[in-house]
Amino acid sequence: MQSQSWSQSAWLRSYYLARAIFSIAWVAAAVLFSQQSGLVGLLLVVYPAWDAIANLADAGVNGGLKANPSQALNVVVSTVTALAVIAVISHSTYAVLAVFGVWAILSGVLQLSTGVRRWRHYGAQWAMILSGAQSALAGGYMVSRSIGTVAPTILDIAPYAGFGAFYFLLSAIWLVAVAYRSAHA
Repeated sequence: MQSQSWSQSAWLRSYYLARAIFSIAWVAAAVLFSQQSGLVGLLLVVYPAWDAIANLADAGVNGGLKANPSQALNVVVSTVTALAVIAVISHSTYAVLAVFGVWAILSGVLQLSTGVRRWRHYGAQWAMILSGAQSALAGGYMVSRSIGTVAPTILDIAPYAGFGAFYFLLSAIWLVAVAYRSAHA
């Protein structure tokens, strides 16, 4: 049982690090290609699609979707979001920002729920809990901006992804520190 717990903890550290790296790369691409509509469209679809894939993989390693209902729901929400972005991207940047806002709210609440559930097993989930709460708040802000007068761009979403990268990286580092302390205690 100790080996399984260590293996899952090692997975979680790697998973958080991979999520951080992806988000950093996504933000960099969003900034670099913000004026190229084709690439912007691709980036806007890839971000929630990646979230769906990442949640699916993580749930699979941690007992499956049935054992991880918040992640199972997050897979659905993120997949629907990617499809919704495809549906509205050619019509309105306001609609795209609204879709991202609703997604940020829903996925934030689901991430918060996953963090709370994992706290008992792995500890060090405070950053994921905080990230989930901040995601929900950022989603509300995005929705409010989507009904504004200034046309939104991908650069309105990039800070959201940047904060996500920060929290995932912080969680990975924190879990490494916890594992190091446990191994040397």
